This record gives sequence, C-alpha cells and structure tokens, in this order.
Amino acid sequence: MGWWQVSADTLAGSRFVVSPLAETFACLKTLHVGTAAHPGERAWLAAQLPRYRRRLADDPVTAALVRAGFGPEWIADFLTPTPRGGEDFATEVARVRGACPAAARAHLAVALRGPLPAVLRDRDDLPDRAADLLTDVWTETVRPDWPRRRRVLEADVVARTARLGQEGWAAALGTMRPGMRWLGGNRLQVNLHEYPPREISGAGLAFVPVTPQRHGWVSWEDGKESPHRYAVVYPCSGVLAEGEARPSSPGAPDTPASLVRLLGGARAGVLVLLGSPMSTSQLVAVTGQGLGSVGRHLKVLLDARLVGRRRTGRSVLYYRTAEGDVLVGAQGGGPAPVGRG
Repeated sequence: MGWWQVSADTLAGSRFVVSPLAETFACLKTLHVGTAAHPGERAWLAAQLPRYRRRLADDPVTAALVRAGFGPEWIADFLTPTPRGGEDFATEVARVRGACPAAARAHLAVALRGPLPAVLRDRDDLPDRAADLLTDVWTETVRPDWPRRRRVLEADVVARTARLGQEGWAAALGTMRPGMRWLGGNRLQVNLHEYPPREISGAGLAFVPVTPQRHGWVSWEDGKESPHRYAVVYPCSGVLAEGEARPSSPGAPDTPASLVRLLGGARAGVLVLLGSPMSTSQLVAVTGQGLGSVGRHLKVLLDARLVGRRRTGRSVLYYRTAEGDVLVGAQGGGPAPVGRG
C-alpha cells in the first residue's frame, strides 16, 4: 500500500483547497471513463460526452495522449500539478502548459507502463495539447456551472473541518476516499497501491475536494526552487455533489417519501442534508431555497430537537441530532452522517 510519513506539524499546517483545475481534471476523467456515479452526473454526461468524443475523434494525437495519461494505476504527473490554493484556472493550467516536453513523455510512459505509441513519440507539443484539452473541458463543461460547483465544494470543506474538530484526524481522513486511512505512528495511507513510502514531514499538504464521485488522486512537487507540496484529491460528500436533483424537492432521490409526507418536501430535504454540518448560506446554495425559507425550516427543526447548531470560527453550523438521525433512518433513507459520530 502507498503511505506517507507525516509529522504532527505538517498535519497541523495542512489546509483544504478548492481548485478549478482539479475539478476540471476530474470531469475529464469522468468523460474518459464514460460512466456516471449518480443521476445528476448521468445527465451531465449525456449532455457533454458526444461533443467530447467528437473532439478526440478529430484529434487522434490528443486522444492517444489521454489514453496514455490515464494509466491502469497511475496518472501522468504533468497532468495534475499540485494545487496551491487561491489560484484561478488560467494560472493553474499554465503549469500544465509549461511542463518540460521530455518529462511529459516520461510521465506518460510511466502511466502507460510501457513504451509510448508511435503517434506520441518525440513530440514536444504534448503539454500544449494537454493544456488545450483541459481548457476546452473547463470552458465548455465546468465554467458554466462553476459557481454551483464551488459552493458544493466549500460546503464539503466545512463538513470535513467540523468532523476534524470533533473527532480528530483519524476520523476525518478515514472517510475521505477509498483506501485512505490513518495508520498511526505518523503514517497516512493514501491508496492501496504497492508504492514505496514517502517522507513528507515539513512539506505543504493540501486536501482538495472534487464533485465527480469516482475520482481522486495524489500529487506532489519536489522542486528545488519551491517548497515541497503534496495534495490528496478526493470526491466530496455524495449528498452534496448530486447536482441537479435537489434533495429539498418533494420526491428527490435522497429524501424518503414518508419523510416528505411527514415534514413537507423542503423541510425534509433540509433535514436529510444535515447529515453533514452546513451553514445557512450553504443550505441556500445547495437546495435553491430562499434564505427566509431555510431559516424557517431550521427554526422548526431546532424547536423539535431534530437539528442542533454550533459555532465554528465565523460560521454557525447546523447538524442533525441523534433524534434527527433516528427519524430519517426510521423513514427508510437519508445519507449516513459524515460530520460527526
């Protein structure tokens, strides 16, 4: 298994980062795989996949680059520069474009676990082609929906931070992505592959959520001219990432019909969502309800002791209580809480 040796200081200095490029790359990987994890993703694929496939059919060199870059166990490193936080897409994708052509070919060979196909050999334009494809995916399929995606990612960060504060690193990391867990002894298992351990004490460490549900990866930069940086990219909470099917709507997939009849569709949807701690503004963003409506639903749920609240920094987070968990479970549905034990 792959694991990193992480000092207490490195963990304490780690942070959550939202990255437009990571979101775009995860969407590219979803397009490459061509299968969806949930109904919202299925609708997105149905709309975007034909155009993506036409583009690659018209550009066999880029198509071969994509096939090589998504290896059976490893992604070509130059395609996934380590997110630094606070950067826009143009700044991030410039690092892909600026990759050394020889290094890019070497990364593709490692991902492919063998020699490159003839169409990719000795080409110096592979970083440019990769950056052009990522820019196309960003412009056509991610940027139009970026405000919603960003709100979903930020809501996940709040939930993870809340769990970290309540239960510690072992609980926060153990639910982040398949194959990842805290091993003890300052060891963080990042995947199930048989790779040599890496000593990352003293490096910058970032955790980066993306909305596509089946994709995650690790990346790092060991450059001599910049601080060592490591990142774990992970799929954010499924209940937040399901996109167009808003859980607050009557009959939405994650809201049991019996709970809708008991509380009403909008209020039941809020209760289901609060399996992950969220602020009022995040509930407004994810549900599409107005601020006043969300506030009224929260007051009723608080009075019924189905929901609690606590302050974290400048935010007030609402969460489902044990009584709320029992009610949602008794009605036959709702996501498992990820914000608390």
